Amino acid sequence: MDRRTFLAGGLAAPAFAAQPRSFALIGAGNRGRWLGATFKELGARCVALCDVYQPYLGLAQEKITRNAKLLTDHRAVLEMKDLDFVVIATPDHHHCPMLLDALAAGKDVYLEKPLSMSLDESEKMVKAVRATNRIVQIGMQRRSMRFIHKARKLIADGTLGRVSLVKAMWNWNFDMPLDNSPLQGQLDWDRFQGGAPKRPLEPRRFRWWRGFWDYSGGNMTDQGTHLMDVVQWMTNSGRPLSAVCQGRVHDISGAEVPNVFSAAFEYPDMMATWTLNYRSSYEHDWSILFQGDKAAMHMDRRGLRVVADPGLSNEPWRQKGSSEVVMEIPDTDKAEAHLRNFLACIESRQEPNCPVEVAAAAVAGPHMANVAYKELRRAG
Repeated sequence: MDRRTFLAGGLAAPAFAAQPRSFALIGAGNRGRWLGATFKELGARCVALCDVYQPYLGLAQEKITRNAKLLTDHRAVLEMKDLDFVVIATPDHHHCPMLLDALAAGKDVYLEKPLSMSLDESEKMVKAVRATNRIVQIGMQRRSMRFIHKARKLIADGTLGRVSLVKAMWNWNFDMPLDNSPLQGQLDWDRFQGGAPKRPLEPRRFRWWRGFWDYSGGNMTDQGTHLMDVVQWMTNSGRPLSAVCQGRVHDISGAEVPNVFSAAFEYPDMMATWTLNYRSSYEHDWSILFQGDKAAMHMDRRGLRVVADPGLSNEPWRQKGSSEVVMEIPDTDKAEAHLRNFLACIESRQEPNCPVEVAAAAVAGPHMANVAYKELRRAG
């Protein structure tokens, strides 16, 4: 078994040496600030903060360090010599060009998910990484969580029997009015747009960039990257053969991407669904249900539980026996484990827990579902 396989109740990983590593944060929004602060807590030294919005740089200084150089151009960051790795936590449309630039500059990279904006970008990014000897970790932290590795082993051991259907779901209820009032503070709008279509400044496009196709794959690839990776990883399925999707923009005037949708994916040996509702908190947060012919496994933020299948009589509407919870494993993992793994791999030069190939496969289905949604067809 390799080091990313469940082993004796935990994950084997190279030890992180005490030698401090210097890094720069590119993209100092909410997620970026958490990443920067966590890397600092783990012993890395932040030498530069980069963002197109000046207020974000101020917030990053408060949360991470006041000793870092402040920049707005990521290329100026990559020219710095005293830099071991970069953290890229920008909107999705910057992921591919910034990763390619970082690789060309010889930097190791921690890149937030989703990997890419399209299947073509994924292919380009995988090829670029494999043409170098750089360590690249994609921010899909469930790859470093012990309880998910335990779940994978349970399925591999046949606990569920043959899995026929997996249901991934995410429910949040939050109101997201697209505020188009003037921004407080300086924004480099041209640099924010990057390679996206050029448009006049609309503050709402910056405030909630994930609501627009120019800058992201929407909620489909955002949360879908996490959950569909677990679906495929647990079942050894690889990317889906095809996808269909229906959805709608519900109560968010001006947004383009759906905040309520349901997608279905075809795999060689099973089916999977991925449903998101950001206007209801029933069964709040994320969950994944694996349905096998022996048992079912329910996973969520609290952990997992395995429920024995009661079996059916010859009359399909009549159950015999009762469903029994036969196993429960709590989730006691922290997201920082994924960052720790990246730092360890910088030292060891071993493959991290989430390399680019994994991230490309994880986002493939959501990309296909977005195509199906936009073009009203089955995509494959």
